[in-house]
Parts: sequence; C-alpha cells; structure tokens
Amino acid sequence: MSELKIYNSLHRQKEVFTSLYPGHVGMYVCGPTVSGESHLGHARPYITFDVVYRYLQYLGYKVRYVRNITDAGHFEEEGREAEDKIAKRAQLEKMEPMELVQKYTNLFHWAFHRFNCLEPSIEPTATGHIIEQIEMIKTIMEKGYAYERNGSVYFDVKKYAETHDYGILSGRVLEDMLESSNRELENQEEKINNVDFALWKNAPPEHLMRWPSPWGEGFPGWHIECSAMSSKYLGKQFDIHGGGMDLQFPHHECEIAQSEIAHGELMARYWMHNNMITINGRKMGKAYNNTIKLTELFTGNHHLLERGYSPMTIRFFVLQTHYRSTLDFSNEALQAAEKGLHRLWSAYEVLQKLTYTPANGQPVNEELDKQVRDWCHECHEFLNDDFNTAKVLANLFELAPVINSIKGGQVKMHELSEETFQLLQKTWSTFLIEILGLQPETLNTDNSKLDGVIQLLIEMRKEAKSRKDYAASDKIRNQLLAVGIQLKDEKDGSMTYSIQ
Repeated sequence: MSELKIYNSLHRQKEVFTSLYPGHVGMYVCGPTVSGESHLGHARPYITFDVVYRYLQYLGYKVRYVRNITDAGHFEEEGREAEDKIAKRAQLEKMEPMELVQKYTNLFHWAFHRFNCLEPSIEPTATGHIIEQIEMIKTIMEKGYAYERNGSVYFDVKKYAETHDYGILSGRVLEDMLESSNRELENQEEKINNVDFALWKNAPPEHLMRWPSPWGEGFPGWHIECSAMSSKYLGKQFDIHGGGMDLQFPHHECEIAQSEIAHGELMARYWMHNNMITINGRKMGKAYNNTIKLTELFTGNHHLLERGYSPMTIRFFVLQTHYRSTLDFSNEALQAAEKGLHRLWSAYEVLQKLTYTPANGQPVNEELDKQVRDWCHECHEFLNDDFNTAKVLANLFELAPVINSIKGGQVKMHELSEETFQLLQKTWSTFLIEILGLQPETLNTDNSKLDGVIQLLIEMRKEAKSRKDYAASDKIRNQLLAVGIQLKDEKDGSMTYSIQ
C-alpha cells in the first residue's frame, strides 16, 4: 500500500498515515446545519472529503465515513451571541422545526448528488442521539469538569486547562481568551469562567426544540453533538476528523476537550481542515451580501453571477486548488474552470476511442515515453502527499496535448510503448472519474437519443455540402454551436462533435 501523508493540524506537520485497525479507516466530517439552504462555502468541504473518501477506498482501505446532520443545538460562535438557528428559522418560516430540518436536509442531498459526492457510510442526526449526549455530559460532570447552573450545564475550561492543552488545535492561548472574552454574551453570569461552553441549555418556555434531562427540559450544546455521534460510530479514538477551517475554533477545540475528559484519550488521530472560499477577495457572509446559495449558483440567479454554472464546473473549480489554500471565487475563475474541465473531458473521450497499434519495428520515443510515465506516476505521488488534487489536474493538463497529438497524427502511436499507453488510459479513468469524481456535463441527459439527433444533423450537413449548399451547411453548424455543440470536420472527411 502506498505511503500516504496527511497534513495534521494538531501537530503542524505531515505524518505517515497508519490506521488504528489495519486496513480500516474511521473518518468523521462535520455535516451541515440544516437551518437554511446550502451555499457555495458548503461545497468545498464536502467535495474535498468526498475525494479523501474515494482515494482511501482506492488505496484499499475499508472506510467508515460518518457525516452528521446538525438538526438541533445551541450554536456558540466566537464574538457572537449564541442562538438556536433552527428554532429561529422555523419561527420565521412558520414551520415545525423538524419540518424545516427535513426541507433543508432534502435540499442538501439534492445539491450534493449533483456534485457526484458519494453517500457517507452513516449520516446520524443530532436529534437522534440525545440520549448519547446526555450520558456523555453526565460522565463529564462525574469527573468534575462540568457544572450545572439554572438547568444549563457548562464545561469548565479553566480546570481542564490545568492538566490539558486547551488550544492544542487552534494555537489559542487561554489567558488571552480569558481577557478578550465578551462579557455581554448570553448567560455569561451563569458561567464560572467567560470561556466555558454549554454542554446543555435550559429551554425557556418559548423554545420549540426541547428534551427531558437530569437538569430539566432543554437542548444540547453544539459541540457535544459531534463528540457523542463520532464516538458512537467510530469509537473513543478514530483516524480522521475533518471540517472547514472556521470550525477549528471553537467547535473542534471544544470537541477535543470534552471528548478527552469523557473518554480519556484524544478523539482523533488526524485533523484535516479545508480553507475558506472568498468572493472577489472578500470573506463570504451576510454582512457583505455575497452569500451565494447553491440553487442560485446553478441558475445564475444572484447579483454577483453573470450566469449559472454547472455542478461539475463547481467541483472542478474546487479541486483546482489544494484544500488547505484559500480559494477565491469570481465569474472569471468559474468560466476558466468550465473551459478547463471541457478540455480535459474532451481529451479523455479521445483517449477512450484510441487503440494501440503495434510499432512494426519502429522505435519508441524514449524521452516522450518516460515523460508520459512520469506524469502518470506523479498523480499517485501528489494524492499521497496530502491529497494534492491541484497538482493531479496540472499533470492531466500536461498529458492532454499528448493525447490530442496522437489523434491528430503529430505524435505516432508507436512513439509510446504499449505498456505506457495502457498506463495513460488507466490513469485518466482512475483519477478523472474514480477519484476526482468528475462526470460529463451531459450525464443526466439521455445521451443515446442526443447522439442520434446530432448524427442526423451531421448527415444533413454532409448532404448539404455535397450539393454545395454551403448556406444550409453553415446554418446547421452555427445553430448547433449556439446551443453548445461544436462540429469538427476531420481530415478523413468525417465529422465529429463535442459538447461545450
């Protein structure tokens, strides 16, 4: 099995990946909060970890991929008053909270099926694991690291930090956090320390989502949900915990603290965080009026969009940049990604139609043959080195002209050895489709019927050209081009087409 390296956010270094159980990997990724429609920022983590999931399986690991649905909770965000987003949105839309949850869960699934993301092994919900959360809170309280105030339970961060490193993941310093904590936030007077976080919240009479507990009716804090669900399905310690960079603090830092007290060991062996998507250099957020929902992205119905973009264009756009780097969105970047995807897919289709012809005694071009083999082998090396999809795509772009040159005759087939040609074909199908998860834009159409219609139009154009009716010939070509279908006259007199 190849040596796989993961950039581990916990230790700030690359380490050799070794599974807790040989041949098995447990991976937990923080899922969506289904209080509204998924937006562009959600696309990056789920596409990123879909590739991680695909590649681990390709390497031969048996992967249990757990991605939760956050459908309840008290969300504590740095510098902002905590709120229950689901209950708040349910009141605005005049829905039962679980009705709202189902609506936006369905929309999330719809969007990410279009991105060709594989289903996780398990998709637990926070509301389906209230008992596990309560039991975990009771354990933390029994060990003396949590306390109850007025029906709410808080984790004692300062006590934890006396014997543990609170800030180990994010690099935060507790003393600085104590000085900068916002004393204006909700229920701060209940806490022993300003930095303490809620494990359970007392539900006021108007609160819609509530469950019985040893401390009265209430609802779970945000952080306890992931700790309870990950340990239930992956054990007290598992291999990979993933999510967006914005979750590193406070969410993941709090997960580490409460899990380590409850279970006696560090919850995840490797932490992976994808960086943010910015829009024209600016952070995406309501304050900037630049949050683009996925439905708007697909249709173009947003003031920042010149037009809509396909799910595969978005997937390609995300994978063109390493997951730990900032990714800046713009119409120009999306249109460049669209052209790049079309270029690679066209080369892939050409390659599938080529068959190797024997050299008949003619020598292999050793320099070209070695270069093609190196580009192919490097694709494995790049993914082994912290899942560098950007470099994989760069190598496929290097290989595309070679493929097109073989088709056009500038490079003779015999210049590659048969072994190298087979490696080339396997590399493209493996990386472009199986691992990167890209698809042709027309996958959801009936391709056989579409091909039949286009072939009919090609025959009509041939007939028009044979009788020198160039006006009709040009009209067919131009009208097809207007709807994104490009005809090409080949040297042998045939006509081929590609879909833009």
